[in-house]
Amino acid sequence: MTTVYDIPPDVLIEKVAGELKALDSIEAPEWAKFAKTGVHKEMPPKDSDWWYIRAASVMRRIYMDGPVGVQRLRSVYGGKQNRGSKPSSFRKGSGSVIRKILQQLEAAGFIINTPEGRKVSPAGRSFMDKVANDAMASVTESVPAMAKY
Repeated sequence: MTTVYDIPPDVLIEKVAGELKALDSIEAPEWAKFAKTGVHKEMPPKDSDWWYIRAASVMRRIYMDGPVGVQRLRSVYGGKQNRGSKPSSFRKGSGSVIRKILQQLEAAGFIINTPEGRKVSPAGRSFMDKVANDAMASVTESVPAMAKY
């Protein structure tokens, strides 16, 4: 059985985002089309499905890193802010976007909140492993060299 650790992240995130988009409990808020993903960005994302891609990425990150909180996820999704003639400086990503995604994933039953931080629930682990298994099957069909990966 293939798990999340066995598949390239870009392939997995794309497949999980597609599965999350089909769910009713994961939906981008009205303000998401105008919001930036952090102070280090100049414009909002151009991709209309960016909410589902970020939700899939957050879910993968929680699966891989164990219990994590909003602040650690903000650091993961941060970046360098262009400060003009001054040197660039690191800034954390948007906490509101991450909090809303975590709340939606909790409502869907994929994540549980513990005193140590948020963890993937057994249903979430099963969901991610199933998607990873399906994605690996499609990857090995398209690229024979991935069969040994």
